[in-house]
Amino acid sequence: MMETDILVVGGGAAGFAAALEAAERGAEVLMLEKLSETGGSSAMSGGCLAFAGTDMQREQGIADDAALLARDLKQLGGGAADDALIAVYADHQLETYDWLKAHGQVFAPGLEASSGQSVPRVHTVDPADLVRLLAARCRATGKVTLLTNTAARRLRRDATTGRVTGLLAEGPDGALDITARRGVILASGGFSRNPELLAQFAPACEHAVFVGGEGNAGDGLRMAWALGADLRDMAQIKGTFGKHPTDELNNHSCLCVYKGAIAVNQDGRRFVDESLSYKLLGEACLRQPYGTGFQILDAPIMASGDNEVRILDFERRLEEGLFIEADTLEDLARQIEVPEATLLKTVADYNRFVDAGEDPEFGRRHMVHNHGALRRIETPPFYAYPSTAAVYGTYCGLRVDPQMHVIDVFGERIDGLLAAGEVVGGFHGNAYMTGSALGKALIFGRIAARTAVAA
Repeated sequence: MMETDILVVGGGAAGFAAALEAAERGAEVLMLEKLSETGGSSAMSGGCLAFAGTDMQREQGIADDAALLARDLKQLGGGAADDALIAVYADHQLETYDWLKAHGQVFAPGLEASSGQSVPRVHTVDPADLVRLLAARCRATGKVTLLTNTAARRLRRDATTGRVTGLLAEGPDGALDITARRGVILASGGFSRNPELLAQFAPACEHAVFVGGEGNAGDGLRMAWALGADLRDMAQIKGTFGKHPTDELNNHSCLCVYKGAIAVNQDGRRFVDESLSYKLLGEACLRQPYGTGFQILDAPIMASGDNEVRILDFERRLEEGLFIEADTLEDLARQIEVPEATLLKTVADYNRFVDAGEDPEFGRRHMVHNHGALRRIETPPFYAYPSTAAVYGTYCGLRVDPQMHVIDVFGERIDGLLAAGEVVGGFHGNAYMTGSALGKALIFGRIAARTAVAA
């Protein structure tokens, strides 16, 4: 039998943020990571964090605040997101940004606008370095013990009160029975590596590419589900647009559309308002022939990429040979095997829409969400980036309240059980804002720790 104040399941950003916050508040923490290395999907992410009202934004003349951030999140959620969780994110995101900086986190100097953002609020970090930094700060407290190669198997609860008191785990030396005096925090990620759960909850994504941390098999979700935990957003799993169908070097999408490119299908026709959240773009892409399309751009759009932001790093992908390049649109059409006349007309019509300030086909008004003026595609060379949809995260999961207590199917708290990060549902709703997944991992992880410490 092992005992601790707070037991954290999962060694990604949410888990380490929770552990560090709890340790800084005086609690003893035990962390379990089922793999030999920590990081999970957090370390594989694009390293984008959605923060509003930061000193970086002020220095660059960008007007943003928590209220605008919350409005964007609500608009994206389309009524399916939990307003209380959006409010918690908006209210605590700036203090988490400051907390990261106080711990030594350095952000890339540039700020970008991406999926779902009305102003540039993508604050970029190296995600693996972020996790390593949090892990080092946890070790420095002397209050956090990390067990790797140790998998959580079943939650344990008091037979009389129903409170979660710990869990059963399996480590290198066999079974472990762990008691958590103040609570268990599930920070175990999603289930993008679990074919059975994906078939059950995401059948529309069967032709998508699946990318995620090796350990993302839904362990925490299933353990809580077994206790009657309610689930949120399970019908909202969508692939993210912009993944090259054959690229095995990059685990991230390339979003030329957010710099002014258009998306066309195999017939050479546009099929969507390219400024939408890339979850919605991915959903639209998977409905096209062969579930793929192309992002079409010209030289100025190519030059507008940002090498510090993985989803906007056009130059490196060009060097890797992932873009198809041509001096004319006719030659580009031949190379990507779409009808020349159709692609020429698609681009000409789009340029006319840009000049007129109105897109009657799909209603596109900005480069991304509510930000950025549209630009013509006219200056050679021209480029095409083959694109499909990839499920990087499942963005759904356990129902929680604003204090991160897990809620059961009857609307009651499961005492002693909290959750944070990708295992949490209800925050994103219909669509997704760049940086909000890694952001919620940190913000919700810290809130879950505060709740557990106060128990």
